[in-house]
Amino acid sequence: MLTRADIGVIGGSGLYSLLDDAEEIQVPTPYGPPSDIVTVGRIGSRSVAFIPRHGRDHRFPPHRIPYRANLWALRSLGVRQVLAPSAVGSLRAKHGPGTLVIPDQLIDRTSGRAQTYYDAGHAVHVSFADPYCPSGRAVAIEAARSGGWETVDGGTLVVIEGPRFSTRAESRWFASNGWTIVGMTGFPESVLARELALCYTSLSLVTDHDAGVEAGEGVTHEEVMKFFAQNVTRMRTLVADTVEALPTEPTCPCGSTLDGLDLPFELP
Repeated sequence: MLTRADIGVIGGSGLYSLLDDAEEIQVPTPYGPPSDIVTVGRIGSRSVAFIPRHGRDHRFPPHRIPYRANLWALRSLGVRQVLAPSAVGSLRAKHGPGTLVIPDQLIDRTSGRAQTYYDAGHAVHVSFADPYCPSGRAVAIEAARSGGWETVDGGTLVVIEGPRFSTRAESRWFASNGWTIVGMTGFPESVLARELALCYTSLSLVTDHDAGVEAGEGVTHEEVMKFFAQNVTRMRTLVADTVEALPTEPTCPCGSTLDGLDLPFELP
């Protein structure tokens, strides 16, 4: 049985399980319990810890997800690289449902979410100019293209508060700014990973065109969940392929994010 892992996967809407023959572990954190029991197992030769972002029963809406507990729990288990599959809406007519976007930038349009570990003691300022791991992105893009995905290398994810979807005016505004996809959970998850010096890579599956991009009734929760369910097996395969291809000793700058900074507490 495994009690540690070097790769973490945070499953999005519709991806509530990943590992077969896995050990279930309750991981206490200073920020309360994670979204669900953490499962730890193997994908090929790699040890992996999995957390369903919304809980196995999808009980946590985007603004109530215990993001700090989730990332802290993964690091406590030894995780240093994180893959984050999620369902997103497209802001570009050319990127239809089934497109996989590996974003390289994000815009935060959330409000009121706890988005830092360093909110007591003294200020800690981390670099976040490039939110995603360059090494993880390159591996994910190669794995996706090898698996036959229509893959977009780069793009901007705008993260909205939710749980409601965008109005048509909001969607058109997002698109007019040149942003690529819209989701509800990519922040603060990404910045919390950076604050723990973790590599973080988003695997963003387009499930719909956002409200202002295409004429129609606008996106619905049922539509998103139905499309993701149709692609969940394929997404699991992509995650597995990416996990096995991730470097065993990353050379990206993510792990040195906190070098030289005076932290108010010891990291797990």
